[in-house]
Amino acid sequence: MSGKRTAAPFLLLLIASCFLHIWASDPLFYESFDESFEGRWIVSDKADYQGTWKHSKSDGHEDYGLLVSEKARKYAIVKELEEPIVLKDGTVVLQFEVRLQNGLECGGAYLKYLRPQAADWTPKGFDNESPYTIMFGPDKCGSTNKVHFILQHKNPKTDKYVEHHLKYPPSVPVDKLSHVYTAILKPDNEVKIFVDGEEKKKANFLSVDDFEPALIPPKTIPDPDDKKPEDWDERAKIPDLDAVKPDDWDEDAPMEIEDEEAVKPDGWLDDEPDEIDDPEATKPEDWDDEEDGEWEAPKIDNPKCEEAPGCGEWKRPMKRNPAYKGKWSAPLIDNPNYKGVWKPQEIENPEYFELDKPNFELIAAIGIEIWTMQDGILFDNILIASDEKVAESYRLETWKPKYEAEKEKQKTEEAAAGFKDGLSGFQKKIFDLLYMIADIPFLEPYKIKIIDFIDKAEKQATLTIGVLISVVVVLITVIFRLLFGKKKPQTPAAAAAAAIPTETNVKTAENDAPGVSDNKKENENVDDASGPRPRRSRRET
Repeated sequence: MSGKRTAAPFLLLLIASCFLHIWASDPLFYESFDESFEGRWIVSDKADYQGTWKHSKSDGHEDYGLLVSEKARKYAIVKELEEPIVLKDGTVVLQFEVRLQNGLECGGAYLKYLRPQAADWTPKGFDNESPYTIMFGPDKCGSTNKVHFILQHKNPKTDKYVEHHLKYPPSVPVDKLSHVYTAILKPDNEVKIFVDGEEKKKANFLSVDDFEPALIPPKTIPDPDDKKPEDWDERAKIPDLDAVKPDDWDEDAPMEIEDEEAVKPDGWLDDEPDEIDDPEATKPEDWDDEEDGEWEAPKIDNPKCEEAPGCGEWKRPMKRNPAYKGKWSAPLIDNPNYKGVWKPQEIENPEYFELDKPNFELIAAIGIEIWTMQDGILFDNILIASDEKVAESYRLETWKPKYEAEKEKQKTEEAAAGFKDGLSGFQKKIFDLLYMIADIPFLEPYKIKIIDFIDKAEKQATLTIGVLISVVVVLITVIFRLLFGKKKPQTPAAAAAAAIPTETNVKTAENDAPGVSDNKKENENVDDASGPRPRRSRRET
């Protein structure tokens, strides 16, 4: 009996532990956008925000998300949480997916985690002035390319909120694939930024090297009321007032003089100009001297000067003047009255405060307030969790399969594009070669057919490879017959018999003649007795 009494508390403890584990593994907030956002997310009715949000599938997937559907618009939408989320007590993970389906040249794709608003605030009034706790996510325009992480932190001395920007944030992936952005806030004041599960940045909220401006203000600041004394001399060096210009210092001497030792090269053409009238130029027929002025031929380089050392009047080259010294000035000496660079004195900073941990505000709502020049931005799987493993499991289950499928599709498209580009260049070279072959004299009887075959191949790019192979086979066959297909010499009797024209021989000769078969077909359909006009090759035009 006592054993049963002892086992009961342990059983209750085990059940409670299981429930606690299940509760701890649930996200604090999760939005999958599997269902329409209407009624749950509120679109701002401020006049500036004309962009239309849509519940749309991600390109190539059955998964839905929140879509930015128009270009060059401002967008604002917000979701109020049922219960505010506390950031002070432990680890908090902020995570969401973004897919830039049409790229991102200029615009934002970040989230704002709003703190509790004023009593008269409504979700329809959400705009860029609505205060937030954290702003996190990609932003790209011009030289700006960063994954923002901005904390609005309240100064306890002034009661004012200050924006603190993460220094040297990671850059935004430039492709059109789904990417997941994760920020992990740790209780030891550490924050980590991940892109696609890979750590890109680690910082400390209280470090002066990680945020601009630092969360903790400096202890002292320059005195704004301090003024530099009028007699304060900041000149380290001054001119020597006792110095005198030397008697031999010629300020008027030129920097360069003629080289008297230079000699005109042999073959120099003194009487030839550098340029002459173009002898091949002619006056245009429509040139009107009264309206256009007297016509003058354009100038060209004198061909005689190309072979000679030079043309025209020869002049000695210039060289540096050894007597040149320039304008004289007194040398500098140490300033006996030098006091250094003046700085205002330091005073205690009235806004300074000490801090062990950041004073995070509650997260009462999640908003997207952006301006973008691109459409096709898709938000999905917005998550807030207190466990890194929960965020990781959602990332692996919701984002990873989509990303892998998109990556594989991208590789296939890139490979196809590369093959097409390579084939296009290859085709051009092959067709150029085939047209050259068609112009070979001993292939003249077959030229029209070869040209016709090549033209068809150029117009049917999808059949190019098969056509090229066929052309090559035909050409090889023709060449082989020409080289090795000659008939054996006939006997005199056989030759004499062959020379006697018979009806059968005549018909056979007519049918075997190049182009006769084609002409016969044409004559059956056309009343004109003339033969078909030969096709001009690309090389002939």
